[in-house]
Amino acid sequence: MLHKKTNNQASELPELPLGAKIKKDWYKNKTLYCLFLPVLIWYLVFQYGSMIGLTIAFQNYKPSLGFFDSPWVGLKNFKDFFSDYYFQRVLGNTIKISVVTLICTFPMPIILALLINELRSRGFSRIVQTVTYIPHFISVVVVVSIMMDLTARDGAITTFLSHFGFTPTTMLNEKQYFLPLYVISGMWQNTGWNSIIYLSALTAIDAELYEAARIDGAGKFRQLISVTLPCLLPTIIIMFILQVGKMFNVGYEKIILMYNPLTYEVADVINTYVYRKGLLEMNWSYSAAVGFFNSVVCFVLVWVTNKISRKLSGSSLW
Repeated sequence: MLHKKTNNQASELPELPLGAKIKKDWYKNKTLYCLFLPVLIWYLVFQYGSMIGLTIAFQNYKPSLGFFDSPWVGLKNFKDFFSDYYFQRVLGNTIKISVVTLICTFPMPIILALLINELRSRGFSRIVQTVTYIPHFISVVVVVSIMMDLTARDGAITTFLSHFGFTPTTMLNEKQYFLPLYVISGMWQNTGWNSIIYLSALTAIDAELYEAARIDGAGKFRQLISVTLPCLLPTIIIMFILQVGKMFNVGYEKIILMYNPLTYEVADVINTYVYRKGLLEMNWSYSAAVGFFNSVVCFVLVWVTNKISRKLSGSSLW
C-alpha cells in the first residue's frame, strides 16, 4: 500500500519545462556536445550551406551577377538536358556501370568476411585482413596509373594474355574492356575495406547459437545458412540500401582518369558529363541542373529500396 502511494506521488510530480530539460541535459553531457560540435558545424557549412548553389539550376547563372541577381529561367536547363543528344547515352552508361558494379562487388566483402571468420589462426587472419585492406588506402590516381601500365600494349597483363591468343592492344583504348577493368580494379581496391563492417557484425553473433546448432547436428554449411546469414541479414540490408543510394554517383573521379574520347560511348556517365559541362565548358547552370537531377534520382532510389526492405524483411534505415 505504501509502495503504491509512493508511485502515485511520483507520478504527480510536475514535469520539467523544455528549457530546464535542455539545460540539465547540457550540464550532464556537455563534453559529448563539445566533441560533436565540429562535426555539426562541418555539416551545416559544407553540406547544407552549399545547397544554396542549387538555385543556379533554375537560372542563367552569371558569376558577375551572383546567385540572387542572375536571370531566372525556370526548368529550361532540365528540359535542355532531357532533350540533349547525349542524355540517353550518359543515363544508359550510368545505369549499366552502376548495376554491374553493384552485382559484382556487393557480395564480395560478405564472402571475404565469412572466409576470414572461419580462419582458426588469428595471426594468419590478421595478415589476410591487412593485405586486403591496404589497396583501399592507395590513391585512385595511383591505381589507374598501375592499371594503365599493366594493360598497355606491352604491359604485364597484356603480355600474359597474349600467350593464350589475346591480340596485344592498349586495353583502356578498347570499349569492350572498359567496364571489366573498372569493376575488377574496384573489387581489388575496396573489397577488403568494405568487409570490416561484416566482420564486426560476425563477432556480435551469440556463440550459444552455434553451440545449439552443433548439438542439433548442424555442420559448417548448415550453421552458415541457419545462424550466420540470418544474423548478418540486417547489416547486409542496411549496406545494400546505402549502396543503392550511391548507384547514380558512380565513381566519376576514376572514370575521368580511365576514359578517353575512344571510350566515351561506353564510359561517359552523368557525373563525368557534369564535369565537362560545368568545369570545361563553364556552363554552370546546365551542369547544376544535371547534378540536381542526379541527386533526386539517388534520393528516390534510397527511399524506394528502404520502403521495400522494411516491408519484406522488417529491416530499414528509418
